[in-house]
Amino acid sequence: MWEQSKKLVKTILEQDWARGLKVEDDFWDKVINWVEESFLPRFLEQFAKQVDEIIEINPELSEPEILTKVTKSMVEFLGAHSATARIYDPHTEKMLSYGSYPYWEGNREVGIPLEGTVAGEVIKTRKTYLVPNILEEKLYRNKGIIKQKEVNSMMAIPLEIPRFFPHERDTIGVIQIYYPENNRKFSSLEIQFAEVMTRRLSYVIARKKILSLYRINEKKEAIVRKVFQKLGAKEGVKMKDIFNSMIPEIADIINIQSCALFSVSDNMKYVVLEAGYPEKEGYHSIGKSFKINSEPVFDILVNRRDVESDSPYEIITPSYILVIDPQKSSMVSDNVKRFARKHRINSILYIPLTIGDELTHFMTFDALDHRQRYTEDEIEVLVFLGRELMKAQRMERLDDILHDFKNPAIATAGFARRLKQLLDQKGIRKDDPKIKRYLNILIEETSRLQEMALSLYQIGKERVINLTEILKNRFEINQEAIKEQLKANVILKEGPFKDPLYVKCYPLHLERVLDNLLNNATNAIPLKGGLLSIKTYQEGNWACAEITNTGIISEEERLRLLEGEGSGRGIYITYRIVRLLKGKIEINVGRETTTIIVKFPISPPPPPENDNSSQ
Repeated sequence: MWEQSKKLVKTILEQDWARGLKVEDDFWDKVINWVEESFLPRFLEQFAKQVDEIIEINPELSEPEILTKVTKSMVEFLGAHSATARIYDPHTEKMLSYGSYPYWEGNREVGIPLEGTVAGEVIKTRKTYLVPNILEEKLYRNKGIIKQKEVNSMMAIPLEIPRFFPHERDTIGVIQIYYPENNRKFSSLEIQFAEVMTRRLSYVIARKKILSLYRINEKKEAIVRKVFQKLGAKEGVKMKDIFNSMIPEIADIINIQSCALFSVSDNMKYVVLEAGYPEKEGYHSIGKSFKINSEPVFDILVNRRDVESDSPYEIITPSYILVIDPQKSSMVSDNVKRFARKHRINSILYIPLTIGDELTHFMTFDALDHRQRYTEDEIEVLVFLGRELMKAQRMERLDDILHDFKNPAIATAGFARRLKQLLDQKGIRKDDPKIKRYLNILIEETSRLQEMALSLYQIGKERVINLTEILKNRFEINQEAIKEQLKANVILKEGPFKDPLYVKCYPLHLERVLDNLLNNATNAIPLKGGLLSIKTYQEGNWACAEITNTGIISEEERLRLLEGEGSGRGIYITYRIVRLLKGKIEINVGRETTTIIVKFPISPPPPPENDNSSQ
């Protein structure tokens, strides 16, 4: 320290103000000793304390909370009036407000441009920018707010947080420190102190990043664990159970009101609601399709249109679209605005999910919070959640198909054996009606098996079909399944029927509903035997199919079945498909019988097929 002291004395004596001073020979030595012994230790202790306070800020706090604490510390130590923090967002190319002391956020712009601003100049040069007189500074635009706060000068310090991984970007921002003095002269020492404190802030954010990475991995592991737990369940994969178990895992990211998973049709003209939380009417009609052009945000997501928007009500990035205020945004329809008002939804997040370069699904998150943005870490977790739900949706569909393969597979095997026996006995006879009937059934059922397999990827087209005809056909197939299962003493009864009785639906869906209901009714018949009957009728605007079997269920079980919560997978599949077809289920229990009625909206008859032979 002695050599440094001598250099300091020499430097002082070379200053204009120190030349010619008449002091004792040892005066400067005494001054330097006092500075070293008394002033510097106290000053450095105070400065170190302020720096330590910054370093010890709890990394569990949000970034705005951390920045608010740091700006408070800087204001108090530097004797400033106030301070603000902004972070550069490359997606919007704006400097976003991220914290201040005292709390100014209500009076500050959410985002300011990079070009033509003090903050933008600091970002571009990575150097501290001094403003002795704010009113004369051309790069400081919002002078009205400054007058209100009674500040006249400021210094802007660059904030840099290095990236952790090669694919990431550095986080850059600016801390702006305000003073009441006009034409203020900033000392080199206070500038260096401000820069050191800002660099220590980078350390705190780095700690937060490490903790965040740990939390992300924890969440991912928890999400995967939930999926595997449901995979191992006896009843197989159910999307509603997976949603219900996963939503608590993201509760600290988003205060969620509802969320949904949509798939995109191959022709990119429709989106289909595949699953949603909560699964109840009024929120999600599972299986419902929407035209892409019905929602502006769907069009932007699916067609990946570049939209240049200076609107403060939404943020559009390659990773997500955030509707900050659904009531003021032009990117959501009036229907969504009404839905948001009804359910107190204050922001909506849309996340695209791709396989390679192809957009196949997207998720929506309806939040109760007035969210201004989401961090990259939060988006990463939500994208991971979406991808796991895509897998679960495919597994659920596979489970459903495997379950429903049983009846047509049994019937196919039974009719094939009967046909073989007939051929062994009589040989091939073109005029034998049984051979023709058995062959037709085999063709129909094997085609249906093929259609079910293909339904993993598509569900065909809606058509107007005769409910009575379909029920009769499925009853005949179920009759063959009864024989194959050696079910004894089952009395079959058909009718009366309303024929024709038209409904509009996916034929495969209706067949699966009736197969499951007939299979469940057959299994419920006691071992000693009993009745299995079917009939159809019209009730107002409803087409009704009724299936009755001997055997009764408890009131508790009846209510569970009405909610799709039966012990078997068949009733779960039936419940979902009936909802998809906009139908409803009723269950009536008699003295010795149980009757299940499925109702679907009546449809006008199909138009006659065009005769093109004369054209």
